[in-house]
Amino acid sequence: MKFNVLTIFPNFFDSFKNEALIARGIKKKLLKIETHNLRDWTADNHKTVDGRPYGGGAGMVMMVDPIFKAVKSIKKSKKSRIVLLSAKGKVFNQKKAQELSKYDQLTFICGRYEGVDERVARNIADEELSIGEYVLFGGEVATMVVMEAVSRLIPGVVAKEESIEKESFSNGSNREHPQYTRPDVYIMKGKKLMVPKVLLSGDHKKIVEWREKNSK
Repeated sequence: MKFNVLTIFPNFFDSFKNEALIARGIKKKLLKIETHNLRDWTADNHKTVDGRPYGGGAGMVMMVDPIFKAVKSIKKSKKSRIVLLSAKGKVFNQKKAQELSKYDQLTFICGRYEGVDERVARNIADEELSIGEYVLFGGEVATMVVMEAVSRLIPGVVAKEESIEKESFSNGSNREHPQYTRPDVYIMKGKKLMVPKVLLSGDHKKIVEWREKNSK
């Protein structure tokens, strides 16, 4: 899977690319992340990527031209998709992550300021996505959320694929059972906090029944 990220803050993604499972996926050549600075596709000395909104209003709007030129410069694969991260986009979920994981290449357009020229959504992007009903400074963090969710579904990125298959959102449910790990008894402020005995019993059938009963 190749990810292209169009942004005015490419350094945001340095740590993301170099830590944990994302870095492992890149090292194993299962993932590839390329950031593209939109200022590289501007025509003036100030590298302007935004302008005042027609009709008036607060803030600035990202211009269509740098985005169009940046997208045009990227070599497309047969199965590619362009995603604009936008507050007015469709809310991202696990089902959408699974859909996007079937592509070979995803290009993300990170909005900033008060938004992006509407011509980008209508003529360049294949779809608009939001990660929730709240406002961020820009699309960079949202892009990382989408990339991480998609990356986990690429075979080989997560060592135990069984753990992905059994996850609540992957099997069509949003229910999850309580999880515990060592120690089995933890004393907090003089009170013993204990792991349910059934989880220590080794009885697989009873453990499954307990987890189903206690899923929320």
